[in-house]
Amino acid sequence: MELRKHIDLLIERYPSLGVCRGDIENAYKILEECFKNGNKLLVAGNGGSCADAEHIVGELMKGFKLKRKCSEQFSEKLKAVDGVRGAELAENLQGGLPAIALDGHQALNTAFINDVAVGGLLTYAQQVYGYGKSGDVLLGISTSGNSKNVMNATVVARAMGLKVIGLTGAKGGELATVSDVAIKVPSTETYMIQELHLPVYHTLCLMLEERFFG
Repeated sequence: MELRKHIDLLIERYPSLGVCRGDIENAYKILEECFKNGNKLLVAGNGGSCADAEHIVGELMKGFKLKRKCSEQFSEKLKAVDGVRGAELAENLQGGLPAIALDGHQALNTAFINDVAVGGLLTYAQQVYGYGKSGDVLLGISTSGNSKNVMNATVVARAMGLKVIGLTGAKGGELATVSDVAIKVPSTETYMIQELHLPVYHTLCLMLEERFFG
């Protein structure tokens, strides 16, 4: 796989992540298949991992390192709809890989928490149930691997035919046992796990961008 150069660079910069090489490659393959088939990624995490979920979506939904300009065909369609606005859109829109961070829907989440007695631990599960379809992927991020709301989301995802990728720490927790692929970075301290999560998901985003927009 030519894209392994990104993993090579990752491990050169963070040698401890060498133990994760195979799982990073397998996670990439799941994501590549998802996007190739027109499906989407759902991402869930808490605290710093919630911020990581938003970060991942930001890298996938717009240009990361590449410009990802509109195709000539779509640019012409935009201009045909509106000559002025279409030309500006054609110049500035960037290709995206469809991804949703499940934390950012406050009206939905607070309504569900208010309406359902245990809703606080089910909001991610509810969104997977509403957004998900077979062929999509759920990326659960949990430094412990035992976050209850993330685990609830994995149950719904598996029941609906979604693949599950876990991004966690060395112990893996429950998340590692239910994931199709679990990337367990070699640390047990929360902040150190989070420090290693970022270069891992940046590498996945680089690989996906090169595959679909390179």
